[in-house]
Amino acid sequence: MKCPFCHNDDTQVIDTRVSEEGNVIRRRRRCADCDKRFTTYERVELVMPVIVKKNGSRTEYETAKLRASLMLALRKRPVSAEAVETAIQRIEEKLLSSGEREVMSGHVGELVMRELKRLDKIAYIRFASVYKSFEDVSEFAEAIQEVKKS
Repeated sequence: MKCPFCHNDDTQVIDTRVSEEGNVIRRRRRCADCDKRFTTYERVELVMPVIVKKNGSRTEYETAKLRASLMLALRKRPVSAEAVETAIQRIEEKLLSSGEREVMSGHVGELVMRELKRLDKIAYIRFASVYKSFEDVSEFAEAIQEVKKS
């Protein structure tokens, strides 16, 4: 690790501590040349897969987009912010655990629908109507029957 003050390559680790959650390592370092001390942090970097849209274009995964679509479907519904965050975590864990570098947007949509079905049936119907491009009332009726069965 280079010293941020003199840019010397020779630095020593003086102290190492693991955070309470166990997901960050804090290291105190000392430069052998200028004798200044500084702190570095070591974290796991998880790379989310790239999202492949229906038209074949690719885009970076964005948690904010996922949260926005969930919040739109859940607008004015009695679902806590904590429950939404938990659903987002579950979706992201499934995407990461797949080990794929690229994921079709349709797969993400299916994961969202699964989580919405758990959280709120009305929000599920709202999302499904847009996601599946419902064009008449019979498609709504089918979706409602599907929710009633589960």
